[in-house]
Amino acid sequence: MKAIVAILAAVSAHLVAAHYTFPDLVMNGAATADWEYVRETANHYSNGPVTSVTDPEFRCYELDLQNTAGETQTATVSAGSVIGFKAVRYDNGAIYHPGYLSAYMTPAVPAANSPDAGTGQTWFKVWEDAPVFDASTRQLTFPSTSMTQFTFTIPPSLPSGQYLVRGEQIALHVASTYGGAQFYIGCAQINVVNGGDGNPGPLVSIPGVYTGYEPGILINIYDLPANFTAYQAPGPAVWQG
Repeated sequence: MKAIVAILAAVSAHLVAAHYTFPDLVMNGAATADWEYVRETANHYSNGPVTSVTDPEFRCYELDLQNTAGETQTATVSAGSVIGFKAVRYDNGAIYHPGYLSAYMTPAVPAANSPDAGTGQTWFKVWEDAPVFDASTRQLTFPSTSMTQFTFTIPPSLPSGQYLVRGEQIALHVASTYGGAQFYIGCAQINVVNGGDGNPGPLVSIPGVYTGYEPGILINIYDLPANFTAYQAPGPAVWQG
């Protein structure tokens, strides 16, 4: 019995270590403190993923849908600057699972630290890093599995103001059945200065952006269809700004 318990404990520890969070905003070339500008998530201890794309928690996976926003600081960044998210795991900081990375933004009304920010059809995609299909081997490669953080440029023409910026990885290692894809999410609160007069879009709601049946979400990455030619990124097109 003790041996079985020890084995189960070891398996559980491995699964926890394989998961991660995105608690650190990357700005000015460095990562900030955990949960300083990123809303603390419900998986801050377990590191477990979100698997339902329809729950209200899918927006930012806050620890508390009403209070977490107000307990989080807002960072000031310039339009056109580079920001991102750093991954944190129990054993190291690598983004372990193969998958698709993206970043969304939304104007934060009435403010970035409001629980009501980002609750409408206001989100737009500003960056993505998709798996690459190698036709010679008929396999997908996933650059994200070697990353400890990911960064992207705030579109230079983004209007000044307060925003939520949402980093997301869709882990696809067990995505061959509905609900198998694992979502790792972090939402940072930012105030954009020196902005432009761009018109971001297309706009989507989160939750609502995915059904879970998209080819880029419901996929067996280890047994691709014979007619597979490229990974289809879910969600809207990237707004270049």
